[in-house]
Amino acid sequence: MTTTAPAPEYSVIGTRPIRHDGLDKVIGRAKYAADIQMAGLLSAKILRSPHPHARIKSIDTSKAAALPGVRAVITAADIPAVASDRMQDLGETAVRLRFLSSNVLAGNKVLYKGQAVAAVAATSAHIAEEALSLIKVDYEVLPPALNVLDAMKDGAPLLHEDMLMQEFGQRTTKHSNIANHFRFKKGEPADGFKQADVVVEREFNTAAVHQGYIEPHAATANWNVDGKLTIWCSTQGSFNVRSQVATLLKIPESNVKVIPTEIGGGFGGKLGVYLEPVVALLAKKTGHPVKAIMSRTEVFEGTGPTPGSYMKVKMGANKEGRITAAEVSLMFEAGAFPGSPVNAGAMCALACYNLDNAQVDGYDVVVNKQKTAAYRAPGATHAAMAVESVVDELCENLKMDPIDFRILNGVKQGDRRVDGPAFGKVGFMEVLQAAKNHPHWKTPLTGKNRGRGFAAGFWFNAGGPASCYIAMNPDGTVSLIEGAADIGGTRAAIAMQAAEVLGIPADKVTPTVVDTDSIGYTSLTGGSSVAFKGGLAAYEAAQDLKKQLIERAAKIWETTADNVEFEKGEFKLKPSYERKMTFTELAGRLLTTGGPLAGRASVDARGVGPAFAAVIADVEVDPETGKTQVLRATIVQDAGKAIHPSYVEGQMQGGVAQGIGWALNEEYFFTNQGTMANPTFLDYRMPTALDLPMIDTVIVEVANPGHPFGVRGVGEVPIVPPPAAVANAMKRAIGVRMTDLPMSPGAVLAAIQAKGNGKR
Repeated sequence: MTTTAPAPEYSVIGTRPIRHDGLDKVIGRAKYAADIQMAGLLSAKILRSPHPHARIKSIDTSKAAALPGVRAVITAADIPAVASDRMQDLGETAVRLRFLSSNVLAGNKVLYKGQAVAAVAATSAHIAEEALSLIKVDYEVLPPALNVLDAMKDGAPLLHEDMLMQEFGQRTTKHSNIANHFRFKKGEPADGFKQADVVVEREFNTAAVHQGYIEPHAATANWNVDGKLTIWCSTQGSFNVRSQVATLLKIPESNVKVIPTEIGGGFGGKLGVYLEPVVALLAKKTGHPVKAIMSRTEVFEGTGPTPGSYMKVKMGANKEGRITAAEVSLMFEAGAFPGSPVNAGAMCALACYNLDNAQVDGYDVVVNKQKTAAYRAPGATHAAMAVESVVDELCENLKMDPIDFRILNGVKQGDRRVDGPAFGKVGFMEVLQAAKNHPHWKTPLTGKNRGRGFAAGFWFNAGGPASCYIAMNPDGTVSLIEGAADIGGTRAAIAMQAAEVLGIPADKVTPTVVDTDSIGYTSLTGGSSVAFKGGLAAYEAAQDLKKQLIERAAKIWETTADNVEFEKGEFKLKPSYERKMTFTELAGRLLTTGGPLAGRASVDARGVGPAFAAVIADVEVDPETGKTQVLRATIVQDAGKAIHPSYVEGQMQGGVAQGIGWALNEEYFFTNQGTMANPTFLDYRMPTALDLPMIDTVIVEVANPGHPFGVRGVGEVPIVPPPAAVANAMKRAIGVRMTDLPMSPGAVLAAIQAKGNGKR
């Protein structure tokens, strides 16, 4: 690891303490959603559609309900009717409430294979499974629309007969699978292309990819006789679950308590609800707590991957290397219901470049596949694959160094994105310079069928509401509670920011993620937001506590707070500083000098700092088999300020590892009948340690002025550049420009053979 930053200025921030929750997870004591047990617990199983597109003519549950051991059977008829156009926030996306309801349990149609149709609660999982086979559903099978280009055609089978296309912010009268078409524009691209000496135009396709979290979805609900509903689940946003369940079931949010368990990965895939409303309804109907756990196949077939896409990119540059114009079209598969991350993809597509003439069109298109979900910088990885590949081809044609080209065209403070916002203080130039100076870039790559690629990426990061409570303990430690699920070490990141303010070691702070009744509203863990917004809440709560401690010290010394100075965990009486008291000493005297103290804060974090990253990748391609091996990978990223460098490095390495999976192997492989053919980890090919090199990390720190410690976000952007960097490396290795993901051995071999036959 390399860090390009000034000398350390903090006592806690920038250090590498042991993770607070590490021990429980290592020894197996940590409780995950599937671990929940209680008296009278029933097991739930869900019946799923065998068809990608069909009308439900009738459902007969009578035989299932009569099976001994079955306590309840529910269908969509058990979910209250909802207003058709009311929108429901999912965190990183939003969806019409009726679509969310239909994705929980299908109503009059099923729109993808694996969509939930009915659910059973029984005294054992085996009985519930048997009961599913007794439910009789009469389907009228309809022709499906299975990819984005086919779905966009006039005359394509309509998933939603009543859905009217939105175009440029206005609802049209056209019935279409295109839910929305929007455009960002800056300048006049046509004029810019006239100034270009080189123009490159390419088309790209990407397959749907799963987030790959190891823990499957699981949820338990207990609906008490007093009307209070408690839900235990694996989620990235307990308050989001509370809101979605309460809205769907038409009950007050104050009657719903969501207890987040430890979470075995999410990456954006655990923002929406799938099981939670189902187990809640079954619990209400049976009077017993009910638990449901998805199988791995159910996770693949019944939850949301990232979208498949078709993209077109046209870019022009003059002979000096200046980009004169760019046009990007992104057609994203939303799955069965509108709401793909095409908006975010369009915002990020050209964000690395200062362009006078550019246009980005986005199309949100429904197809007969799983409703897509967020996945780490949703939409940005797709767009970067297309744009960064075309940028690389411009560099080839102009015979320019890929990093120098980006330094010439890259954004700086004050430059305006194509979608409107102007950049504040950003570190893209620093990232590019660090990559250029890295030994990986400077060391020649030798060997046959080997190539080196470079790509850059952007993610705007997120803020949002967060709450924090810090209570003093008599022994000088503090208890910190917060409401954001911890996926990648955010307990430590938040605790360390509080510790820095209080002048105590990180291990003197005990952070706990609590339920929705025990802390103020806190938005989801996603968008690279938690270390920023949660850290800001912890900072303010610690400042509140510090102020009270100073006042208490002043009371003990019979003076005013202005005469007490606090520095590095020690209170001093001004002006002589002869009287001193440590943080621990004061903590021990609180109960006898006025009572306990606690700091509180609720914030709506603004001042978000966007993030840039760049990846260098070396590959070797076997021309006999098409297999590609990544030999070396380096990621450079601006973290603003690395609170815990080890966890920042882990996020960076994890993003690159996942990006390599996108690039080379991972895909939802569908048959012509709309069935996913690889819905297990045996057949869905994720990279293992054998597929990956040691990934080098370079942390750049260009402080974000919108945060007291300079924090940006780190979790999203590292997945953005890797597929393009690998594709660019493969071009240099085999002389073929790969434009479709994944670049699997079969696809690479076909491209090599096509080149040999003069077809490429």
